[in-house]
Amino acid sequence: MAFPVQRLRRLRRHESLRRMVRETTLSPSDFIYPLFVVEGQNRREEIASMPGQFRLSVDVLVKEAEEVLAVGIPAIILFGIPAHKDERGSSGWDPNGIVQRAVRAVKQQVPGLMVITDVCIDEYTNHGHCGIVRDGNILNDETLECLTIMARTHAEAGADMVAPSDMMDGRVAAIRRELDRSGFPELPIMAYAAKFSSCFYAPFRDAAFSSPQFGDRQSYQMDPANAREALREIELDIKEGADIVMVKPALPYLDIIATARARMRLPLAAYQVSGEYSMIKAAAKAGWLDESRAMMESLLAIKRAGADLILSYFAKDAVKLL
Repeated sequence: MAFPVQRLRRLRRHESLRRMVRETTLSPSDFIYPLFVVEGQNRREEIASMPGQFRLSVDVLVKEAEEVLAVGIPAIILFGIPAHKDERGSSGWDPNGIVQRAVRAVKQQVPGLMVITDVCIDEYTNHGHCGIVRDGNILNDETLECLTIMARTHAEAGADMVAPSDMMDGRVAAIRRELDRSGFPELPIMAYAAKFSSCFYAPFRDAAFSSPQFGDRQSYQMDPANAREALREIELDIKEGADIVMVKPALPYLDIIATARARMRLPLAAYQVSGEYSMIKAAAKAGWLDESRAMMESLLAIKRAGADLILSYFAKDAVKLL
C-alpha cells in the first residue's frame, strides 16, 4: 500500500516554516498586567505565594507602570490594599482611596498607559466577602450601591475602564446607569462575567489580604461544574451593557472560553489567575518544568481557545520573550 500523499511533518521541518504556518500568535497588545497598590512610600513588598509579584506604593507603582508601557503592554488593572477595612468596604469607594490616588498618579505621569480598575469590595471589607453581609448572608441589591459609587469614583479619578468582579446579579446594569448619569457614557465596562468559585485564587487572597473570614464565596461565584450557566451569565452581562466579558480562571475553563468565543462577538478576556501563575513558578523552582516554555504554552492555550485579551502576572516576562 502506498504511503499517504499527505505528510504533515513537511511543514514542521524548519523553524521559519513553522512560524509561517503558525495558527495562533501572541502579541504585547493581548495583555493586561495586574498590579497591587498599597499605602505608604517607597514600598515594594514581594508576595511570598506569588514569586516575582509585589505590593507597591503609589510612587513605586508609577515606575512599574512606566516599565509596563515601555515593553509594549497597553494596560494595567489595579487592585487596592487599603489601610482601613470595615463591614461595607467604604475605603474602596472613598474618592481619595488607594486605587483612586493610584489612578490619578498613573494617568498624570504615564498618560499613554490604559488604567483599568477592579470594582469589588472584598479587598476593603473586614469580613473578606464581595458583598454586604447581614446575618451571615451576602446581600445582592444592597451591594450594588457600593459598587456603583466605587465605579463612579474610579471614573472621576481618570480610570479608562472599570471591571466589576463581584458576581452580584445586575451589577453591570447598575454601574452602566451610574456611569451614564454621572457623565461617563463612553467609559467601557469589562465584566467578570463567568467567575468561578475556584481554589486557584488562593495566592491572590494572600496578596490582597482578602480571604473570607467565614464561609466561602460559593453563593455568588459560579459552580465549577456548570458550563451552561456560565453562558447565561455572559449573555446577561452583555444585555446589561458590558463592553468586554471575561472568563476567570483561564486554563481550567478553556472549554468555557472556546464556547463563549463561538457564541458571541464581543471582545473576550480571560484571567490567568494567581494559582495558575504560582503553580508554574513553583514547578520551575523545583526543576520539574521549564518556566519560560510552560508560561508561553499556557498563554498560547488561552489565546488559542479564543481569548482576545489575557490578564496575566506573566505579561511582562512573556512580552520580553516575544
